[in-house]
Amino acid sequence: MLAAVLGVAAIGMLVAGVTSFLVQRERVDARIDDNLAQEVEEFREFADSGIDPETGGDFTTVDRFLEVVMQRNVPDRNEGLLSLVDGRQAWAPGTDVDVRLETDDDFVAMVAQQGGSTRVRPRSVDTDDLGQLRYVTVPVTVPGDTAQGLYVIAYSRDLEQSEVVDAYQTFALVALSSLAMVGVVGWLVAGRLLRPIRLLRETAQRISDTDLSGRIPVTGTDDISALARTFNDMLDRLEIAFAGQRDALDDAGHELRTPITIIRGHLELMDSADPGDVEEVRVLVLDELDRMRRMVDDLVMLAKSTRPDFVHPRPVELDRLVDEVLDKARALADRQWRIDARASATVPLDPQRITQALLQLISNAVKFTAPGDVIAVGSALTSDGARLWVRDTGAGIAADDLDRIFDRFARADVGRGVEGSGLGLAIVRAIAEAHRGTVTVDSRPGGGATFTVALPLTGTAAADDLVEEEA
Repeated sequence: MLAAVLGVAAIGMLVAGVTSFLVQRERVDARIDDNLAQEVEEFREFADSGIDPETGGDFTTVDRFLEVVMQRNVPDRNEGLLSLVDGRQAWAPGTDVDVRLETDDDFVAMVAQQGGSTRVRPRSVDTDDLGQLRYVTVPVTVPGDTAQGLYVIAYSRDLEQSEVVDAYQTFALVALSSLAMVGVVGWLVAGRLLRPIRLLRETAQRISDTDLSGRIPVTGTDDISALARTFNDMLDRLEIAFAGQRDALDDAGHELRTPITIIRGHLELMDSADPGDVEEVRVLVLDELDRMRRMVDDLVMLAKSTRPDFVHPRPVELDRLVDEVLDKARALADRQWRIDARASATVPLDPQRITQALLQLISNAVKFTAPGDVIAVGSALTSDGARLWVRDTGAGIAADDLDRIFDRFARADVGRGVEGSGLGLAIVRAIAEAHRGTVTVDSRPGGGATFTVALPLTGTAAADDLVEEEA
């Protein structure tokens, strides 16, 4: 990733630098041609209006004219001047100049051979001593003089371009330094940003089904830190899920071991020659197998409760649901069946699962009550959602058991010897949590118990219409 960034940055700098360098070179060449044109124009103006300072009249010889021109004209920086008469060098600048054209015999011979023409245009030439020159030659004649003069103006293109070259050499050094700095900073930043990913990989390698305690230390608020936090949250959920599975398997193994031991013991002691003994063992074995089947069914139910399709909510009328649950519960036992309150409201829930949860609570209430005790159901709306409850006037639940009563295979002390797998209340809690709700219990020994299922409202509900009835 860092190499790709540096590569793109280097290509961008290279393209920008080369393009700018070529544009600047063209501008320098255009400036040289403009200066040559200006020099030629000034030379022609002097030829038209100039006078000999010694005589005060017109020039009479080419040599004298070129002498005065060379005396009056001071070359610019990187400019050279030269005058020839009849192909021989006549005059050169008297002041210090950057380009001494007269020192290059090959150049002097070349311009003498070329001569001049009425059409003055810039030319370029590469010389051994002076480098590349951009020059013009202007022919000079004076009436009454047969000599042929030649005025040469030249600029050193190498010297003119040297500033551009120096500038872009500096640019190249700065660009390389910038790339190096970007590389170092990028390496440090990338290492810091990718450190959580390396830790994530190392943590994932250390994780096994027996050790999910590894976590990634997180600092910062960037996307990588957010990924590390998400990974830690996932490990928390996995650790909880694995712990729950191990506990469930341990509890299931413990609970299933008891009926298996009972069945094995009775079969080993059974007298196969005694029909009565065989029948008794048969009845006991079938009963224990039925209990094991119910336990397995309950465990399968709990395993399915974590699936997204465990519940299928739809709009349900709470008052009608409470009436239907009570009608189904009447046949369970001889109790005083009541409706504490009925909420006339339509809420989204899975009626089959909620009915299953309420009947399970009612079944528990039947186990721990006696004929004549009250078992009541009810529903209500609150600002947070809907509530459904089952209340009884039975023996109640000890305070020490309230925290664990919804755990798998947990039983209250009052329930010792009462038939059941210990999974009923765990199933109720699973159904409530599948609806994003909760189940709670309010009880005290001898004062009965009230189990409440609280469900959040995600649909529409009508106003409460609470009616107390006695069945």
